[in-house]
Amino acid sequence: MKSKGLLVVLSGPSGVGKGTVRKALFATDHDKKQFFYSVSATTRQARPGERDGKDYFFVSKDKFEQMIADEELLEYAEYVGNYYGTPLAYIDEMTNNGKDVFLEIEVQGALQVKRRMPDGVFIFLAPPNLRELESRIVNRGTDSPEVIAERMETARRELQLMTQYDYVVENDAVYKAVERIQTIIKAEHLKVDRFIDDVVENYLEEGEA
Repeated sequence: MKSKGLLVVLSGPSGVGKGTVRKALFATDHDKKQFFYSVSATTRQARPGERDGKDYFFVSKDKFEQMIADEELLEYAEYVGNYYGTPLAYIDEMTNNGKDVFLEIEVQGALQVKRRMPDGVFIFLAPPNLRELESRIVNRGTDSPEVIAERMETARRELQLMTQYDYVVENDAVYKAVERIQTIIKAEHLKVDRFIDDVVENYLEEGEA
């Protein structure tokens, strides 16, 4: 008895550590190969160490807007002057094969996904406090003071939207955040409505035998 794979949406303010937590979570999954990462498309420039097709699909603005027109994206959003979006076909393929697919996306995009796929698992990754969040953004060393100020103002608005999510996980320490997310995923896989149709069908088949 195997349920359909989960669509897990990991979201939160810029600088909260979404990528770090997701990579640490995936590092615990080498043997099971249950977790798959849905790579987002973006028009922003790659940061040092980022690779096209692994961290993001880095595309031009014209290409991204063509993807929107062709309805190839589950969601998309414009954030600090750049587009971000989630290609749809990969998600359908993996979840139908019983695999859990993770989206690591901004808050605007997560709320779009929830409207279109409300049976997903929506996790808001929160910082211990705003001072710690700002420190993480500054120490990243990739943004100007003006961009940092803009990100912090956006973060304040986004924190007010955490009530739209199923779960809130505080990223006070990466290993603790990973453990909390693992617990959420295990519980979600045991929900009756994840596989009730398969269970009923199996019982009916046994009754006819």
